[in-house]
Amino acid sequence: MNALASTRPSGAVRREQLSDEVASRLRTEIMTGALRPDTFIRLDETAARLGVSITPVREALRTLRGEGMVELEPHRGHRVVLLTRTDIEDIFWLQSTIAQELAATATHRIADGDIDELVRFNDRLADAVDRQNHEEIARAELGFHWTFNQASGRVKLAWFLLHTARYLPSQVFATDPTWGNAAVASHVELIDALRRRDVDTVVALVRGQFTDAATRLIAWLDQAGLWGSASER
Repeated sequence: MNALASTRPSGAVRREQLSDEVASRLRTEIMTGALRPDTFIRLDETAARLGVSITPVREALRTLRGEGMVELEPHRGHRVVLLTRTDIEDIFWLQSTIAQELAATATHRIADGDIDELVRFNDRLADAVDRQNHEEIARAELGFHWTFNQASGRVKLAWFLLHTARYLPSQVFATDPTWGNAAVASHVELIDALRRRDVDTVVALVRGQFTDAATRLIAWLDQAGLWGSASER
């Protein structure tokens, strides 16, 4: 907890956390097509559905409005903004570009202990995939990449990438029966390349992971019928 948060009443901190959780839930629903473009998000209905009061929903919608995911229409409420295929491609392009930069630096700087930690996270991921524990899959995958990105020593850039990861709906990947095994295999190759300090291979593997993720999410949204016409693609 930062110094500013520590001066706030505990109730205020909890409310802020709850607002973040609601924003995360709504963001995921928008990114997966569960909340369709032009849908109005009603405060009372959403609060009842999520089991919270109206206040954190209102604050969450303010956050999403700042991200361009909803817009406020006077006298009507918050409307979900159209998410296009280009938007998805742009998000993954940005993430991939940052991740490749971090990967190149991390390959030179990563310590043996950090590589061992990556092995442990990948073992956890493999076990979670075998058990189809979707929450553990998401945690192990996040832990793997956070450890890897921090090893670059470029802390601000690593945090910025983590911030953009909120646009990756983990459930799309964690529930995909083919993604998990592919991710574990890719991590094994990545770890081997890190031990050899093979920058080109590490960067290529990272780039491939984001290309694969973009392809899977776009396919998910295609199947969900998010883009109904050529103008929405």
